[in-house]
Amino acid sequence: MKMTLLKKMLVAVAVSATITACSNGAVSSISGAGATFPLPFYNAVFGEYALQTGIEVAYGGIGSGGGVRSLRDGVVNFAGSDACLSDEEMQQMPEVVHIPSCMGAVVLAYNIPGVETLHLSGQVIAEIYQGIITKWNDAKLLALNPGVNLPDKNIVPVFRTDGSGTTYVFTDFLSKASPSWQAKMGTGKSVNFEVGIAAKGNPGVANSVSQTPYTIGYVGSEYAFAKKIPYANVQNARGQMVEPTLQAISLAASCQIPQSTCVSITYSDVPNSYPISCFTWMLVYKEQNYAGRLENQAQANVQLLQYMLSDQAQTIAQEMNYAPLPKEVIELSRKNIQTLTYNGMPVSVN
Repeated sequence: MKMTLLKKMLVAVAVSATITACSNGAVSSISGAGATFPLPFYNAVFGEYALQTGIEVAYGGIGSGGGVRSLRDGVVNFAGSDACLSDEEMQQMPEVVHIPSCMGAVVLAYNIPGVETLHLSGQVIAEIYQGIITKWNDAKLLALNPGVNLPDKNIVPVFRTDGSGTTYVFTDFLSKASPSWQAKMGTGKSVNFEVGIAAKGNPGVANSVSQTPYTIGYVGSEYAFAKKIPYANVQNARGQMVEPTLQAISLAASCQIPQSTCVSITYSDVPNSYPISCFTWMLVYKEQNYAGRLENQAQANVQLLQYMLSDQAQTIAQEMNYAPLPKEVIELSRKNIQTLTYNGMPVSVN
């Protein structure tokens, strides 16, 4: 979904009002936009950061795709994304550094009255979202859920309308778990869902599932946890049915992580790992002198990124039902922050 000219103008006005400097040269606020998946965590951690530093962080949950466009247009200090930039996106922008802020998962939230436990596989989920499996008591679902009284009711899948990292993570998992999905639908922030009902953002999907019987929707784990919507156990690459606990999510990152931290950890082969786990990133330009930004604004941006990797911020993540970053990823990210420059020189912070 392309950003309209009016929306661009409104974003630009909002950002010009929030990326400001006080009369004494101190930055009073910076801004970002993007993924809705980490929004509850960001609201909490940015609030704590403001209390400690006096710097307000304005963040708009407009979806990962919208966040990337906002960074490309130079109207934000950082973009939130649940997916790394594609090669095509990289070519359209100056060099971008990916800084993970926490880990999470995409869960399959469902609303089936009377059903407290549901087991799903990637192939079955793919067939539900392709309109091949249409009834809750389909034989493939019954085989995965022996003894569960699944009703003779139509399944109503819920999907995202906005370009989203959550959709990217979900479809990346399905492409690995289901050859038929890979062949027909593929992986992307937006795909052409042919069945179901549309909703905007993780909050929209969570609300649709919680309010509509016999629905199923892919949603950031925090939204299912917060709304106490039932969510399914999902079969991983080892054939294990795994509940999306914080421990199972963290286990998915027990693999070789590249220096860039850009890696997909869906359908991990790690035992007992939840198969739709992911990092969520804050994307920033390596060269911080862009769109008229001042050096003190670059310094404030770097200080925020450093805070996101702190023990305090990672503890907040866990308290908000997100999985904290592994120590190895934090160390890689701290080195990546050190590569940020202003006029080609490292950004110095006190």
